[in-house]
Amino acid sequence: MTDEGSLVRAAYESVREAVLTRRLRPGERVTVRPLAERLGISPTPVKAALAILEREGFLVARKHSGFFVAKLTAADMRDVYELRSAVDALAAREVARTRPPDLLDRLRELLERQRAAVEAGDITRYAELDRAFHATIWQGSPNRRLPAIADLLGAQLQLGQNLTITVPGRPEASLDEHAEILEALAAGDTAAAEQATRRHVARVIRALESALDG
Repeated sequence: MTDEGSLVRAAYESVREAVLTRRLRPGERVTVRPLAERLGISPTPVKAALAILEREGFLVARKHSGFFVAKLTAADMRDVYELRSAVDALAAREVARTRPPDLLDRLRELLERQRAAVEAGDITRYAELDRAFHATIWQGSPNRRLPAIADLLGAQLQLGQNLTITVPGRPEASLDEHAEILEALAAGDTAAAEQATRRHVARVIRALESALDG
């Protein structure tokens, strides 16, 4: 990566992290010059980074006004989660068909760590482990394009997850749903794995809509 590319990456990661952790709130303006001064770089790579974040759906550009953090709507996030449902189901069928022992062991470990995090009330840690659980299933797909699609979806899904984990009882319900998915994967039941995955995502969508309506 060139020096210029490194600066763009630094600006991109800084703003993206601020959006995902909600230090930059939906609708808030992202101003180039203060960000460039804080990072100690010129405005040019910052502008390039903001343009990338706009293409990825994190920001919106308004003519003559600059960039603003995108506001989530239920319809927007439903679109993202419907794509996730298709990606997850594809990967789940393949894992159920092949049942790779190392991958299944990793999923069991992640599920136990999720359960411990919920019991400890560490919802932030639970959210990280939840993302790792699904990413591990994605890794079981032989489809070479799936990881790139999943990676692009992943960040937008984290925006939704920041809301769904606040819905009372949702982390506990998610644990049961993950256990159901894992049981189907380990049994080699491709149809059950796909159905459990789609049910899980459908329930996440309902939780998200509840959070957004609230």
